[in-house]
Amino acid sequence: MKRIRLTVAYDGTDYAGFQVQPDLATIEGALNQALFHLTGETIQVIGASRTDSGVHAYGNVAVFDTESLIPADRFAPALIPYLPDDIRVVKSEEVPLDWHPRHVKCRKTYEYTFYCGQAEDPVTRRYGSYVRRLPDVEAMRKAAQYLIGEHDFTSFANPSSQVLMAGGSAVRTIYELCISEEAPDSIRGTGLTTVRVRITGSGFLYNMVRIIAGTLINVGTGLWKPERVKEALDARDRTKAGPTAEARGLALCRIEYKD
Repeated sequence: MKRIRLTVAYDGTDYAGFQVQPDLATIEGALNQALFHLTGETIQVIGASRTDSGVHAYGNVAVFDTESLIPADRFAPALIPYLPDDIRVVKSEEVPLDWHPRHVKCRKTYEYTFYCGQAEDPVTRRYGSYVRRLPDVEAMRKAAQYLIGEHDFTSFANPSSQVLMAGGSAVRTIYELCISEEAPDSIRGTGLTTVRVRITGSGFLYNMVRIIAGTLINVGTGLWKPERVKEALDARDRTKAGPTAEARGLALCRIEYKD
């Protein structure tokens, strides 16, 4: 028996999230099915981050146990014929049998994308949230500073979070929160400015990144002053923070482990 770690990329548009759900297409379900066809074993992968419906990933992580003789690094290419075109295993490697992707300290990086301009681009609409008004990026950066460090993020978590409902802590650490602005693409001529919110932390509560993105865009579009973000954080009350941004704009970029 050996344990294999997969790094998985996917377009989450047509899936009901990562975690298996009855009668719904999920990333986990597709991986389980592909591994069955490849190995003949009934396999249940364990994911590091159970991304929501419509959320994308460049580097989610999952593990599974197998008795297959396939070398660890060959699982990635071997799975290609058994996976849909919008899911790919980009790396596979062996890890200790007791290694668990949710029980090891790590740094997770997410990115939220806003496309801003006069008209939404139908080509990019699956991968970003459209905002008509060009945001004040400097104001967003000022507001973001209040969120960096270790804080109680109750205001920025969905109250139905399993962690919170079980009485768990809402304390998390954000290491970096960067906001970048990209000029309109002159080649394609869409006229849209891209604003990206990239956040790296020790872990995130349910909907936390999307709520942070929704709150920061409120600042960027002038609905909020930057200082209001600190007031929302201190309140520890979900109703004090901004809206939950759309799932389609969110992507899990990478998970970094200290193996």
